[in-house]
Amino acid sequence: MLVWARDRAGRSVESLRKGFPKLGAWEADEARPTLKQLESFAKAVHVPIGYLFLREPLEEPVPIPDFRTVADTALRHPSPDLLDTVYLCQQRQDWYRDFTRQVGEEPLAFVGSASVSDDVVGAAAAIRAALGFDVDARRAMLTWTDALRRFIEQADALGVLVMVSGVVGSNNRRKLDPEEFRGFALSDPLAPLVFINGADPKAAQMFTLAHELAHIWLGQTALSDARAAEAPAQTVERWCNQVAAELLVPIDPFRAVHERQAELGAELGRLARHFKVSTLVILRRMHDAGTLRGSAYWEAYEQELDRLRSLPGGSGGNFYLTLGARASKRFARALVASTLEGQTLYRDAFRLLGLKKDATFRELGASLGYPI
Repeated sequence: MLVWARDRAGRSVESLRKGFPKLGAWEADEARPTLKQLESFAKAVHVPIGYLFLREPLEEPVPIPDFRTVADTALRHPSPDLLDTVYLCQQRQDWYRDFTRQVGEEPLAFVGSASVSDDVVGAAAAIRAALGFDVDARRAMLTWTDALRRFIEQADALGVLVMVSGVVGSNNRRKLDPEEFRGFALSDPLAPLVFINGADPKAAQMFTLAHELAHIWLGQTALSDARAAEAPAQTVERWCNQVAAELLVPIDPFRAVHERQAELGAELGRLARHFKVSTLVILRRMHDAGTLRGSAYWEAYEQELDRLRSLPGGSGGNFYLTLGARASKRFARALVASTLEGQTLYRDAFRLLGLKKDATFRELGASLGYPI
């Protein structure tokens, strides 16, 4: 069970040697840990200590439909970070669903309003109209990162809980791996939720959000590895990718302004500025328009992704604004208001927000317009 717990967390004996110098002996049954040592080990590998006393490991499938694949083969053995992120989002969704019922909210008509048999262009237009996602208005923004921020705000205003985080909860020591997953959607008529892996480059996050919104329109909960470059084998994932690309950059206006003979790098930058989307989305639309095909397309996409990953990140920004984005501003506002009104226990609010101090909660409330 010790070996299983360590493998589950993706850790080696060597990486844990500093905190647990006798781990190798424990695993070889040559020594036994004390209860206190076992508690520390369980915390280090993010496993409930009770699991370590089982006779054999538990099967821990992802608790939502999993559309991630490698070479069209489903992935197994989700990490504790992925599992704990899904569990936390499910808890937040449960709370928000109950909250909407208490305040008399009506089910959201757009959830489950689409089908994979729907025309991609029409479906994308319907999502764009519901969001108020005007392509011309977005074009007037200074940068595509401004457009991404506005995209999230539009989904939030419509009723979708959009959570963007690169760590588990508020634990900055538990960083999420974008190679394991890029996002997921938890469909619900009252509390639809989209989670975006914030450890992924911002350029990729825009497409992930569009992809997961397509899942919400289908009324389907799903864990995805949304990549603008791919045409997945599964019908649902392929449809969501196509709708996401069309939502962000409608193909007809794209063809009208795309200069096929221009140098690739310059054209990528020009079109990204024109449509206020990432260069990854532009590459996908070039593929759809027939400009880039086969190995040339894949090589260009991987090179651009590597370039984006090498760019320095930001400073992290204001802690309270970041916390609002991690937990969804819509969710955070509702939870703070409910707690101040005495409808939700402070203990539960702290758990759902990942907070430990009352002062932090008060500062968060003030940043969301609830001065305490």
